[in-house]
Amino acid sequence: MLTFARCYGIFERDMGQTSEKTIDIDSILKNKMGSKAKWIPGFLVSWLKRIAHQDEVNKFLWESREKVGTEWLEECVRYLQMTLVVKGKENLPAPDDGRLYTFVSNHPLGGEDGVALGAIIGRHYDSRFRYLVNDLLMNLPGLAPLCIPINKTGKQSRNFPAMVKAGFESNYHMLMYPAGICSRKKNGVIRDIPWSKTFVVKSVEYQRDIVPIHFSGQNSKFFYRLANFSDRFLPFNLAMLFLVDEMYKNVGKTFEVKIGKPIPWQTFDKSKTPLEWARFVQDQVYSL
Repeated sequence: MLTFARCYGIFERDMGQTSEKTIDIDSILKNKMGSKAKWIPGFLVSWLKRIAHQDEVNKFLWESREKVGTEWLEECVRYLQMTLVVKGKENLPAPDDGRLYTFVSNHPLGGEDGVALGAIIGRHYDSRFRYLVNDLLMNLPGLAPLCIPINKTGKQSRNFPAMVKAGFESNYHMLMYPAGICSRKKNGVIRDIPWSKTFVVKSVEYQRDIVPIHFSGQNSKFFYRLANFSDRFLPFNLAMLFLVDEMYKNVGKTFEVKIGKPIPWQTFDKSKTPLEWARFVQDQVYSL
């Protein structure tokens, strides 16, 4: 579910409200393209609805409309029939230790990993955590209470530093995916692109230890081929369009979650640049 808004931005005008048809491809095409929408071939519209799983997602959003926050995330886990094998749960700091932490993870799938980790951390900390997410995800009523919205593009991009700052100044733990996009497959290896440094810089500034987490799983071979093609030849992320379909391909699977020991914020000294420290933590995640 986390990927859907990011991929399509296809929500009705009453933002943050769930209807029986929260996702409506026909309406979005009309809103985005106006009178030109009528020229889009019917088979293409049907294809978009199919890869977006419009009917299935709408049914789930409607049936889960009474749940919010961690309860909604746990409902997503049940809906996707995910079996989570959590290792290292004892490494999660105690909820009552009086400190705030930054949780960082690889991003192999794009959706399931997001809801699963949110469900685990949300249950452990009584929902006292926040995601830094694309602002489109605020349109999911069940998820919105757990989100700090950011937008790295367009006119709102100037607000990105301020929203990150607000997140780290809050009284919530932060859950971040420093790659920003889901993992790619290069030379037969599935791995995140190099992580950004923001989580290191802000964790040091606000004296938050960093908890590394590794989430198992992979998307289809088709997805990785498309992603590599898109990254190389296209000015936009075409592969993102297929993330909802990839999510449904992973229904009923088992995923392993490995939680590492917290890394003290004092570790990130001047011996490396923040970017080098980000790569260090990324390597730690993949060594779990």
